[in-house]
Amino acid sequence: MSTTTHNRLESRYAGISLEGHPHALTAWFVVALRFVMGGMMLFAGLGKYTGEAFDASGFLVHGVDPASPVSGLYAAMAGNAAFLEVINVIVPVTQVLIGVALITGAFVRLAALGGAIQMAMFYLGGWEGQWLALFDSTLIYAAVFLALGAFAAGRIAGLDRYIERIKVGGEPLVERFPTLRYVLG
Repeated sequence: MSTTTHNRLESRYAGISLEGHPHALTAWFVVALRFVMGGMMLFAGLGKYTGEAFDASGFLVHGVDPASPVSGLYAAMAGNAAFLEVINVIVPVTQVLIGVALITGAFVRLAALGGAIQMAMFYLGGWEGQWLALFDSTLIYAAVFLALGAFAAGRIAGLDRYIERIKVGGEPLVERFPTLRYVLG
């Protein structure tokens, strides 16, 4: 196995330049991280179907810390039966879809954004208002999801690499519809 790499990470934003040369195994670890996070979400979603009926009101009413900035919002969501039923469907369905997307490497940026948003919502619900909460696992998971999107992890041994090349009107999909770059990769 070769450890020679010509990979390069660089960014220039707000007058700050960052540069780096990742190890040759970086791509393998990005794929492994994509599988691990995908499996975590897939099994979290499937677990909501295989056990007792999923009911988000348990978290929205009893799992939210009263000091959380969203405690009132989450209580209101739990108090609206119709909205609660929508949440009871959306949470497990999106978890399964995010998991499948990450494992297959399809629509990874969209899945990563969805995973980050979901983790941020869980984080805000459990936030007690202390700075040590910055090291809460749900916030770390949100950052990992965002990193997968930033690394375009679906292009590394994933279906996004092939989806982007599908010809539409004689040109690759992402050239014909450039906004798809925000969900593929």
